[in-house]
Amino acid sequence: MNQQNAAKLYTAIQEQQTLTEQKQAEEKIKNFLEMAEKRGYHYTEEEIKTELGHLSAEELASLINPGVGPRNHLLPR
Repeated sequence: MNQQNAAKLYTAIQEQQTLTEQKQAEEKIKNFLEMAEKRGYHYTEEEIKTELGHLSAEELASLINPGVGPRNHLLPR
């Protein structure tokens, strides 16, 4: 495989990964909206995206994977 073909393959893989991640994010927002609706909260997709945009990268990461540090404990140790 020459360098040009390898570069094209790498670009295609990156594009596919980006599309997959976007699809997963959209599905998570949809699931969140369904859960909120069941609990009596009414949000639009745009409202959720706006509010998520106000979070810092650390806060957003803690929502996605709360087990990744730094951890904030409810009760200080």
